Amino acid sequence: MALLPILTAPDPRLKKKSLPVEAVDDGVRQLMDDMLETMYDAPGIGLAAPQVGVLKRVIVLDIDREEAKTGPLFMANPEIIEASDEDASYEEGCLSVPEHYSDVVRPAKVTVRYLDRDGKSQELACEGLLSTCVQHEIDHLDGILFIDHISALKRNIILRKLLKARKEKERDEVEGKPAASAKDPEHAL
Repeated sequence: MALLPILTAPDPRLKKKSLPVEAVDDGVRQLMDDMLETMYDAPGIGLAAPQVGVLKRVIVLDIDREEAKTGPLFMANPEIIEASDEDASYEEGCLSVPEHYSDVVRPAKVTVRYLDRDGKSQELACEGLLSTCVQHEIDHLDGILFIDHISALKRNIILRKLLKARKEKERDEVEGKPAASAKDPEHAL
């Protein structure tokens, strides 16, 4: 397994739509394993392939350290086949939008169909944090970030701060200064 670099907004690759996986083969399983290791290291509770620069419809999640005990979930070609009329709000964060959080309203419950790590078709009813996480990661596959669900004003403020942080990081790297790191697995989807 290998740690993969996580892209951060406003990287244009995060806005591209991912392609379906034709089959869950050894290459896709390796990608899933590398993504899971990368997500744990970050640390986060969900990661989509576009966040590591791979435009494939693959996500990994693990909210075990949170409320539900699902273990790691590996999903290829996930699609929401049912969503509740009831909404829920959750303060979301993202490994691709570091250190920024905002309340996002999404359907409270969803059912997702996907191919598992063995290529078998599965359906999973999700609620609570798992529902939020699944929807957040599927959004990534369609080039949507959680900040696309908030006001344009808040989104632009966050993007400006991310650009400033990127420039400071690049300047520090040139000057040989160590990079600061803030890790909050509670909200990093």
